[in-house]
Amino acid sequence: MTAPGGELWRLDGTRTRSVSAENPTGAPGAGARATDGTGAHAARLLGPGWKVSPSIALAHGETATLADVSGPGVFRHFWLTTERSVLRGLTLRMTWDDAPAPAIESPLGDFFCNGWGETALLGSEMVVVAPAGGLNSYWPMPFRHRARITLENRCGREVPVYYQATYTEEDVPDDAGYLHTRWTHTTGVGTPAVHTILDTVPGPGRYVGTYLAIRPCAPGWWGEGEVKFFLDGDTDHPTICGTGTEDYFGGAWNFDLDGTYRTYSTPYLGLHQVLPPEQIYRPEQRFGMYRWHVRDPICYERELRVTVQALGWQDAATYLPLADAEVATTAWWYQG
Repeated sequence: MTAPGGELWRLDGTRTRSVSAENPTGAPGAGARATDGTGAHAARLLGPGWKVSPSIALAHGETATLADVSGPGVFRHFWLTTERSVLRGLTLRMTWDDAPAPAIESPLGDFFCNGWGETALLGSEMVVVAPAGGLNSYWPMPFRHRARITLENRCGREVPVYYQATYTEEDVPDDAGYLHTRWTHTTGVGTPAVHTILDTVPGPGRYVGTYLAIRPCAPGWWGEGEVKFFLDGDTDHPTICGTGTEDYFGGAWNFDLDGTYRTYSTPYLGLHQVLPPEQIYRPEQRFGMYRWHVRDPICYERELRVTVQALGWQDAATYLPLADAEVATTAWWYQG
């Protein structure tokens, strides 16, 4: 789904609401009414309306409900920040309507393309990570009756959480799909060196995004593996097959320019993280990259499966499956 009505100038009766620690329900006129909260001491000389409740304190083992709102509507922007070192210790979940399980369940960092515990900035259309750890999602997320967003803390200590989830109250068309994600983490992909990004899911649907975090665990170039989309009954061979990992993420020639990896972040794809950045072809290096299929969605009718090979070079003329590689992926897709 695009912006409300498709054009910013269109006046169509859509209403905007926003849920945060300053307005936990998103109700009209319910913001900035708190008399107690994480900012109460700082605002003690000013009173209500002066940043009394800008955040929550989330204890280890607790799950906070960030939003629980009635529909129909579409989430348009989701912003959150917390301590940058705990992004894989927090689990984000989103549940649409009467579904028995969350459609989105992911470590917080991986949902925002930050899976390695060190902040990686990116500036794309769908996800923006700003300096100092501002996490932003612009994925449109429609719901018909009810939407719930929760955050679970398993990082070992209490952390502050600042957040704001903005949505529009509007009709949702019958053919709208729900946004889903799938996080998959493999430490040592084994033999064959194939990582499943998305196991078989039913259609109809549209696959719209991939985040890949990889540690090759072998020297040399690691990105010869193809990304494959098995559509609507494909078994051994896919309908859509790329030419290499760096090619799928919009790069070329090993991401290597003048003997160094060059990071980049664009509206729809990027290699936004190389750790450590000053080395090249080292076995313990870690990489983060994303690809948004916003202009080129992968559309399917009955089912979809997505995989990536972990593949490098044994010598100048022979491929090497990277059985020891660590791979973590997040897949985004819309499904009815």
